[in-house]
Amino acid sequence: MAEFIPVGTERAKEYIKNNHQGVLATRRKNGDLQMSPVTCGLDGEGRAVISSRETAYKVNNLRRDPRAALCAFSKNFHGEGWVQVSGKAEIVSLPEALDTLVYLQRQAYGEHKSWPEFHERMAREKRVIIRITIETVGPKVRG
Repeated sequence: MAEFIPVGTERAKEYIKNNHQGVLATRRKNGDLQMSPVTCGLDGEGRAVISSRETAYKVNNLRRDPRAALCAFSKNFHGEGWVQVSGKAEIVSLPEALDTLVYLQRQAYGEHKSWPEFHERMAREKRVIIRITIETVGPKVRG
């Protein structure tokens, strides 16, 4: 089992920059939680970023209620830690989202084999960026 180390904001950001699997929690219209598996990363301004489709439930939820929580974890999941961040999310649509979509692709997966093909797919899928300003992080204590 991995040693427990309390997480501060900078450590959480570094973790998300290097571990791209996560679960995003948003609020449905009736207040219930909706959780979605996501690929996450960290933008140049220290915000968590996630790619999604314009029509996805999580996007609609965040447009109505911008509160979001993201739990990021390693590919191996068990024994290698995790972090949770929460804060206010904003939705960035195309064409403004394209640079961040490219940035996230490079961070999470590396260079794309065909950037023109990538750009076309982003437009076809009506991709957006969910950008979360990190306000709180955890875990702070082991329980």
